[in-house]
Amino acid sequence: MLAVRARSLFDGAGPELVERPLVLVEKGRIVDVRAGGEPPVGAELVDLGGATLLPGFVDTHVHLAFDASDDVVGSLRDADDEELLARMRAAARATLAAGVTTVRDLGDRGYLALRLREETAKAPAAGPRVLASGPPVTVPGGHCWFLGGEAKGVEGLRAAVRERAERGVDVVHVMVTGGDLTPESDPYHAQYGHTELRAVVREAHRHELPITAHAHSAAGIADAVAAGFDSVEHCFFATEDAEDTEGAGEGVDYDRRVIDEMFRAGVAASLTFGSLPGVPPPPHVPRRLPGTVAGLDAMRQAGVIMACGSDSGTFPVRPHGGHPHSVTAMVELGFTPLEALRAATSTAARVCGVACHKGCVAPGYDADLVAVAGDPLADVTAVHAVTAVFRGGARVV
Repeated sequence: MLAVRARSLFDGAGPELVERPLVLVEKGRIVDVRAGGEPPVGAELVDLGGATLLPGFVDTHVHLAFDASDDVVGSLRDADDEELLARMRAAARATLAAGVTTVRDLGDRGYLALRLREETAKAPAAGPRVLASGPPVTVPGGHCWFLGGEAKGVEGLRAAVRERAERGVDVVHVMVTGGDLTPESDPYHAQYGHTELRAVVREAHRHELPITAHAHSAAGIADAVAAGFDSVEHCFFATEDAEDTEGAGEGVDYDRRVIDEMFRAGVAASLTFGSLPGVPPPPHVPRRLPGTVAGLDAMRQAGVIMACGSDSGTFPVRPHGGHPHSVTAMVELGFTPLEALRAATSTAARVCGVACHKGCVAPGYDADLVAVAGDPLADVTAVHAVTAVFRGGARVV
């Protein structure tokens, strides 16, 4: 038996820290969590001193196949599968070192993330547990077409889902709108019609697979929610107009009706706001900030499920291992530290469909733990100071 002691514990749910916790682990699972006390006779004690213990972070949105370079697409095209897999392994290790013990990979090439999933399942130190979508489904020439997931028409979309189900993916990812990474695509308009979107959702659910929508724009989010997607990635409610309705601010239009429907239907928002500090953002980001803050507050007040993802690998400001910046960004955008930490642990696990054994420090859960220096509920930047990481009860950092 392993006994892990620290100064305090955030268990993924409670509003207050547990003082002097003792977490008991056996066969990779948490068997008990105590406030104070001594470990059982014969247990191996790991005393983390003044650290705060948290559940291992769950990142709802990564791209381990992208290298966060100035030319992500060109770098991917130039790599053969073995070279690309080697990069993904390095990305997984960097992600784990940042305290992320579970990731949802939402776009690879050739289903390489499934190979990595098997490797990290056998070797906890190799990286986080991987939940993989395979190549994202997109229209011919659409957003991220170069990953190989092009499909069109109702039958083409159904066939794409069947292929992924046969491969054993954990989630289906559909590019409902275009995106910034693919210059030829349009992030403000939907790539598929309502009939196609309804068909792909029904096919995914027929195979008992969750399905998530890449959607930047207000129109695309509305289409995804109406079609029955389980979650929406990014969920920026962006518009191409200079000014938006209801005085929300430039480039953002948070539609209250859509937000209310997200809450009613249980559609989660997988937010991806973090980036490296000190790097000037694109001009549209500051213009959208007031509307973004107002819209996030509207979603929070409505009770929409909101989780924390990094979108790591897509740009130099989003390197692998940068997930803590996504947590701190949520606080900068108006969330409390408690809300941000839940969004990165228990809520993220719920969105990824693994809440029964990930995202909390409690008996019966996987022993995925991260220790940070300081108190992240008082100062959320403590998440950058990772001092230890356990995955499945094995110390990997």
